[in-house]
Amino acid sequence: MKTIGLIGGITPQSTVMYYEVLNRLASSYYGGVHSSKVLINSLDFGEVSELQEKGHWNILDKMMSNAAFSLEKAGAHCILICANTMHLSIHAIQAVVNVPVFHIAEATAIQIKSQKLSTVALLGTKYTMEKTFFKEVLSTFGISTMIPDKLDRQIIHNVIYSELSRGELHNNSKQAYLSIIEKLVAAGAKGIILGCTEIPLLIKQDDVAVPVFDTTTIHAQKAFDFAID
Repeated sequence: MKTIGLIGGITPQSTVMYYEVLNRLASSYYGGVHSSKVLINSLDFGEVSELQEKGHWNILDKMMSNAAFSLEKAGAHCILICANTMHLSIHAIQAVVNVPVFHIAEATAIQIKSQKLSTVALLGTKYTMEKTFFKEVLSTFGISTMIPDKLDRQIIHNVIYSELSRGELHNNSKQAYLSIIEKLVAAGAKGIILGCTEIPLLIKQDDVAVPVFDTTTIHAQKAFDFAID
């Protein structure tokens, strides 16, 4: 099995989720007590979130590319960014490494197309919902993307940064998310992208009437499939 490099810490909760998914996949595939070969370079989310808020994406690009370069030097055969938002730095990363860096939106788009859906709603941080980096990838697959209205986007973002990033799960926040999802479905969304790697902690497929796309699991599966080739 090839070694998978994870740029983690953005947040620690999502990094744990990636690690758990990859090891569960390895145990299922190989049997017994097998686990995935993983290297993790874990960043400080407090520092990352402050730079995001200040709009210092050039500094974040450097931080992310340094993390990726160190993973490749340590022996990683591919790299995953363990966060949707920080795929804003994927081009900076790809410029400094020679191993594949799998895009979370591309992996998600393939799953959406496999279900023959053309209109989906995207939940995530305000950066993921409002910037174009995720939606542009989906559009190349012929997928139209809806996002919540401004007030709902702020609710989603605040829950991610003040609760989910700390591993806190609150029922009132879950109900707020489900109410937002219901509005999006009523407006025409045929599927829901959980476009922040922590949202699957709060929202499950059983909670929603339309298909839900867990980007964390989809992304990890993409790297695992590569690693076992």
